[in-house]
Amino acid sequence: MQLDPERVGLTAGQVAEEIVAHLVALEGAEVRVTLDIDARIPEGTPSHVVRIVTENSNTLGFETGSGFERE
Repeated sequence: MQLDPERVGLTAGQVAEEIVAHLVALEGAEVRVTLDIDARIPEGTPSHVVRIVTENSNTLGFETGSGFERE
């Protein structure tokens, strides 16, 4: 499922309420929810944005494999 980046908060909330909540309510259920972000910036990402996104990703607990890559 792809989420509209303009509505990601709303849609993710709906997924949590309408799908995930029902699964985690099942006895013995082990539910894993992941989030993958793929952004393509033709001119490259400004250094201040790299810093902000990296710091926020670390604070929010994203896996250490996340980061910026050049193509």
